[in-house]
Amino acid sequence: MQIPNDLDAFFMPFSANRAFKSSPRLISGAAGMFYTTSDGRQIVDGASGLWCVNVGHGRSEIADAVRDQVMGLDFTPSYQVAHPLAFELANRVLEIMPEGYSNVFFTNSGSESVETALKIALAYHQAKGDHRRRRLIGRVRGFHGAGFAGTSVGGIAANKRQFANLLPEVDHLNHTHRPDKNAFSKGQPVLGAELADELESLVLLHGADTIAAVIVEPLAGAGGVLIPPVGYLERLREICTKHGILLIFDEVITAFGRVGAATAAEKLNIKPDIIALAKGITNGTVPMGAVVITPEIYSAFMQGPDDMIELFHGYTYSGHPVACAAALATLKIYAEEDLFNRANKMSAYLEEAVHSIKGTKNVIDIRNMGLAAAVELEPRDGAPGARGFDVFKACFGENALLRCTGDIIAVAPATIVEKAHIDQMIETLGNMITVTD
Repeated sequence: MQIPNDLDAFFMPFSANRAFKSSPRLISGAAGMFYTTSDGRQIVDGASGLWCVNVGHGRSEIADAVRDQVMGLDFTPSYQVAHPLAFELANRVLEIMPEGYSNVFFTNSGSESVETALKIALAYHQAKGDHRRRRLIGRVRGFHGAGFAGTSVGGIAANKRQFANLLPEVDHLNHTHRPDKNAFSKGQPVLGAELADELESLVLLHGADTIAAVIVEPLAGAGGVLIPPVGYLERLREICTKHGILLIFDEVITAFGRVGAATAAEKLNIKPDIIALAKGITNGTVPMGAVVITPEIYSAFMQGPDDMIELFHGYTYSGHPVACAAALATLKIYAEEDLFNRANKMSAYLEEAVHSIKGTKNVIDIRNMGLAAAVELEPRDGAPGARGFDVFKACFGENALLRCTGDIIAVAPATIVEKAHIDQMIETLGNMITVTD
């Protein structure tokens, strides 16, 4: 693929544009577990694209489904008309969810799924007559997309700093990362369940009857692969139930095999009221997201005349036929290749491999859950994030794409990953931490 002569026009998201354009890292192809760069190098994909390419790149089954759908029905709106694949996909999604969910609302991204989940939560309380329940609770270091609501409930300071006019009735729980107590944990940390009790403090502060929903990532990805302590999410569920607060799991990253199951809700045996999905639903091939809700929530909207619009919300591309075709093909691959169970088995190998870096200079923590792991580095004096970014660039130069979040390097391979791929990722990471001191 020819390198463009002018890189200036594209305003890249979440990127240091000037630094990138002075020394670009361009991808021209992909197949299986590898990217091909514009200069012909094979780069092992240790980030599943961006936490989304869960069945590997270049799957012909998905490509064929997309092509056939484009040629058969490229688009139809979902406002007052529909197409069969949207209903088929909704049922297929429910089949892999834990028991107790009844309906699926389609979106086009994780950000839209979060916005939709939060709006459904607010509208649900309005429909029930709880008009004071308008407050939303997020969590420090949480990431819930780039929309106004997602940014508001999100808890990453850098993502908020440029935007002064976010949602007003929002508060945040503290994060669960306690390296002084849980450093180098394998799987869920033992200590920290009591941190969920902070929600009781927010209830006391604001009043339970003002809080609509609590939204958390079961495993916080962009915030640095923060693993939930044993009992923490269970305690959140108990407190939300006690006070009539909806619990939303943002599973945009964790669903579709990342934690060794279809969802973290299934893996941890916790039932949130709403689950937000995206990324792995189409293997990243076509943008798509979904929001899954309980019968109680759905039935609250199904009141009044039958010809009345029940929810004044949606997107032009909700349930897009091409996205539905891609998602159905992707879900079929998960099932036929038993990839959720495969991910669960491979997670043990990733755990041992990544923890082998312990003791390397500047490594201050390692943590993991499922096919997600993080190596946290000691920040340089006066330059937080610089060491992590240098390691990210060095790894790319040595043919491994990993995810960089400040001074945290995340490893998140696809469910089809082999041991040799993990070995390459971790060996490269360990070596580059050493040489970029």
